Amino acid sequence: MIAAWTYTGGPKPYGYIGLGEIFVFVFFGIVATTGSTFAVIEDITLTSFIASIAVGLVACALLVINNLRDIPGDTVAGKKTLAVRLGDGRTRVLFYAEIILAATAIVVTAFTQSPWVLLGLLGIVAMLPAAKAVREGALGRDLIPVLGIVGRAQMVLGVTYALGIALGAS
Repeated sequence: MIAAWTYTGGPKPYGYIGLGEIFVFVFFGIVATTGSTFAVIEDITLTSFIASIAVGLVACALLVINNLRDIPGDTVAGKKTLAVRLGDGRTRVLFYAEIILAATAIVVTAFTQSPWVLLGLLGIVAMLPAAKAVREGALGRDLIPVLGIVGRAQMVLGVTYALGIALGAS
């Protein structure tokens, strides 16, 4: 709760100094995934750790799209998000890097556990329309539907990746 509040609140909101993606990756990826695993099986496995990387990167991709959309307003407001610091072009590259690294983590998980884990790549496929819009230079309001695409793809990835891990464990 403290991390959520200090993202945009308090005297030095970390979301406005370029650290938002790091905290989203840690809390929505590593902590959420390995923490859930620990709560269920009282262990943190290699599979849960690698999965947390993919999950965290996709959560970050959602934030990156939001911050890409907000670069003009955040710049005027003095919010130094990572997107403001990187600029439009490098923020788009970051979005692609997150998708590619998330897909890589899914493939690595398949090698460490089971080919069933590759079902998680359906979430990456679901992100392709967002990647196309980013490649074509969508800006401002045109990025709002991209947020929806990435959010739905995140859900697809979570469900199919978890299903693949479960099928591989049985």
